[in-house]
Amino acid sequence: MKTLSSPLCTGHGPWAALSRRQCLNQFGMGLGGIALANLLNPATRAAPTGSDHGQLGAPTLAPRAKRIIYLFMSGGPSQLDLFDYKPLLNQKHGQQLPEEVRGGQRLTGMSGNQSSLPLVGSPFKFSRHGQSGQWVSEILPHTAGIADDLCMIHSMHTEAINHGPEVTFLQTGSQIPGRPSMGAWLSYGLGSESEDLPSFVVMITKNKGGQPLMTHLWGAGFLPARHQGVRFRSGGDPVLYLNNPKGITEGSRRLLLDRLRELHEHQFQNTPDSEIQTRIANYEMAFRMQSSVPEVTDFSDEPDHVFEEYGPDSRDPGTFAANCLLARRLAERGVNFIQLYHQDWDHHGGLPNSIKNLARETDQPAAALVRDLKRRGLLDDTLVVWGGEFGRTNYCQGKLEGASFGRDHHPRCFSTWMAGGGVKAGHTHGETCEYGYNIVNDGVHIHDLHATLLNRLGIDHERLTYKFQGRRYRLTDVFGKVVQGVLA
Repeated sequence: MKTLSSPLCTGHGPWAALSRRQCLNQFGMGLGGIALANLLNPATRAAPTGSDHGQLGAPTLAPRAKRIIYLFMSGGPSQLDLFDYKPLLNQKHGQQLPEEVRGGQRLTGMSGNQSSLPLVGSPFKFSRHGQSGQWVSEILPHTAGIADDLCMIHSMHTEAINHGPEVTFLQTGSQIPGRPSMGAWLSYGLGSESEDLPSFVVMITKNKGGQPLMTHLWGAGFLPARHQGVRFRSGGDPVLYLNNPKGITEGSRRLLLDRLRELHEHQFQNTPDSEIQTRIANYEMAFRMQSSVPEVTDFSDEPDHVFEEYGPDSRDPGTFAANCLLARRLAERGVNFIQLYHQDWDHHGGLPNSIKNLARETDQPAAALVRDLKRRGLLDDTLVVWGGEFGRTNYCQGKLEGASFGRDHHPRCFSTWMAGGGVKAGHTHGETCEYGYNIVNDGVHIHDLHATLLNRLGIDHERLTYKFQGRRYRLTDVFGKVVQGVLA
């Protein structure tokens, strides 16, 4: 072992020949040696480095939820054709958007140069459902069936008007890529309940088009890398590079990881760095996931009635239905943040047919997930969230000709629903004007949504911070307030 390079242990004095280990044992009453022995102790090494109680140690508030399942509808679903019923638009179909309603607000480059902004009503029928009387479109019959479990927010709003910055904003609290994602913040703050699965899992519906989804949406940003989301894919290898190559046994891989860990620990002695600990934790988690991932993704123990509840696609890995079922299985096993992405909600044209297809793909599985969690006693401490990055305009993009039309991006008001996890069931929060263009009361900003989600998990959003480049950052930046009106 090399000798220390510090002045105390160099030269010709009595300490010249001491190694690092000897110096640690001699000075500071041997506390350094004790720490090093603990670090190198095999029993200590057996404990999973990445499985901890997080930076906060414990929730700072009384938690109502242990985990979040976020069903993200990428592209911006039309709230006016799904949840926010506006009969006036049908009465004024084809008439111009009044200037006093628009109020000079900016439009996107796709419709900003239109000489005409004709209002367009929804072609779908709306009905009230449940004792709560929630308005739901006819194309979401299964969601209508869980109306009394939903906390509907009609007054979401944001600043970004294009997909890239707004999806980034909703996922990370900043329009500029590079900040930690929601799941990464939760992993950092609360750690993980599971020793064998990551605390943050991401799934994307297979074979979908639409706006691209970049890895920074589930990245760790400047947080330690072990907090980034782990993507589960469809097919034989749900997690890339997890399986052993041909000729490599579990025992030989264990030996390899043990030797690699010793090298990392030796490097840590020379240069203490949290990234080295993160690297060790990631390798150890990957080894444990070799057995836990095949088990959780194997649906053979699910009875037929469960597949029937989630719909025919639930037997096909990688579909939204199968991902919803997998989300429930992950929730049962202690995964804290489960993010499902379903693309292709960006309906600038051909909206009536396109949105019916998207509703058919997502309606039954999302409702089944809520019912399934409730039946198993998991909905009380699982917060399910459904929504996109923004809504759609009440006017037609392009010319309004015939039954087909499109709607442009609309960040000033859109709808999101939540269920379980300490939010009011059968409750509607916020209201938009009769044109569905502006918020009338109880607006909820993206930062407010983030603050509320953290609150339900027992986190004060102002206390979950990380110092980076001389400044303390948080998911809600310097904004955000908890939406008290949706709390149970």
